[in-house]
Amino acid sequence: MFGKTHSTRHVDVEKKWTVIDAQGVVVGRLATIVAMRLRGKHKPSFTPHVDDGDHVIVVNAEKAVFTGRKLDQKVYYRHTGYIGGIKERSAKSIMEGRHPERVIEKAVERMLPRGPLGRKQFGNLRVYKGPEHPHAAQTPAALDVAAMNPKNARSA
Repeated sequence: MFGKTHSTRHVDVEKKWTVIDAQGVVVGRLATIVAMRLRGKHKPSFTPHVDDGDHVIVVNAEKAVFTGRKLDQKVYYRHTGYIGGIKERSAKSIMEGRHPERVIEKAVERMLPRGPLGRKQFGNLRVYKGPEHPHAAQTPAALDVAAMNPKNARSA
């Protein structure tokens, strides 16, 4: 009467490579799509306890945008480990700094599950500041996030 429940094994996983251009794309919307791809939730063979996701390359990370006044008001916190050692940086200072790709990395990392599997899935993400990436040999398929939904892209 009912079909059998499918459970993918790690030997049966087929990983693809995807490249996403972040130019003009809203950071949070980009991160949700990337996290979904890294977990493998876009595949019918999704299994929660298996690294079933694809490899994702994000280029032009420095040209990703925030909505509203988040660029000035969003704050990233870290702790040094010492008493009173909490440090903060605004999103604007990170985006204008040497490593703007860390904003996208942190947004995606916080959308993945915590634990060994989440760390392994996060390892399949590569984010680059500019338009070039060294993964041409993997022949990644392009995914146009801006065209998926009009809200994903922001002109200003």
